[in-house]
Amino acid sequence: MTRIGWYVHHHGRGHLARLLAVAAHVTSDIVCFSSLAEPAGLPANCSWVVLDRDDAEEPETGGPLRARDVDAGGLLHWAPALHNGHRRRLSAIAAALESRPVTAFVVDVSAEVTLFVRLLGIPTILITQPGTRDDVPHALAFQAAHRVIAPWPGELLRPAHLADLPDVVYVGGISRFDGRPVERQNERGAHSPAARPKVLVLGGAGGTAVTAAAVEAAAAATPEYDWSSLGMPGPGSSGWCDDPWEQLRGAEIVVAWAGQNSIADLAAANVRAVVIPQARPFDEQVQTSQALAGSGLAVVEPSWPAAEDWPGVLARARSLQPEWSKWRSAGAAQRAAAEIDATAGGARR
Repeated sequence: MTRIGWYVHHHGRGHLARLLAVAAHVTSDIVCFSSLAEPAGLPANCSWVVLDRDDAEEPETGGPLRARDVDAGGLLHWAPALHNGHRRRLSAIAAALESRPVTAFVVDVSAEVTLFVRLLGIPTILITQPGTRDDVPHALAFQAAHRVIAPWPGELLRPAHLADLPDVVYVGGISRFDGRPVERQNERGAHSPAARPKVLVLGGAGGTAVTAAAVEAAAAATPEYDWSSLGMPGPGSSGWCDDPWEQLRGAEIVVAWAGQNSIADLAAANVRAVVIPQARPFDEQVQTSQALAGSGLAVVEPSWPAAEDWPGVLARARSLQPEWSKWRSAGAAQRAAAEIDATAGGARR
């Protein structure tokens, strides 16, 4: 059996969710590397190496980080000079790969880890994200990678900077909920005529500009709807939920951000949605939202609407008949796993 490495970025929960969705279908053993603590429910073929943080410690010199110190004059995104945590995390990766050699390494996401692992002579599989990623660090990482996995449908979203790369595979939206039974929305028994239609605000761990007050104002402006929220403050909020499947399927309309995992989960649940992109590097969520709007999969608002606009927004969302099969979430994790296994086995496109 082959062994692969897998770097999991610590921001938000999406990178970890993607690992957990794909790893179960990978035939190789996986050595995972992350600043995150080892998660519950790690598949049996995975082990976990906790890395030092490189963004929460003063550099070895004791002085403040300067612009050139962190990005090598624009050549990299984040490589702070004379930083203990940064040095230790890369040393830990190298040491683990020396004691447990791998034949391929998945990076989700980091230009620096991609380049570092490739310098160690290991074939790399870069999981990318939407957005305009045509800067020097991204270009270096894309060129160094043996394969690039784009977890969305290439039919709906094909960034220009990926167009000339020979090894990009658009596998569709990877959802942890793929495979769960979904009846058509108009066949559900969840919405009785006497009940108020449910609106679920699905927050995330990556941060948002939307406040609890804004959600409360929207709920007050639409009393005919029953609002609740997960993963953020708001009316009827239940806080974070590790498995919001029942809440997703019980909602008439889901209000969500445009992160890759959120959209894949909406597709897997086959729900009507209002999607509001949040500020992210390289306009990742803006590009995703444009693809959704252009394909009629969701009502897209550039920012949280004013309270008085919500009746119209929700009316438009209720009229949707989204063909979420276009997001190709069904089988996406298996397709990604097949690409990873192929690279680990020595195949190259």
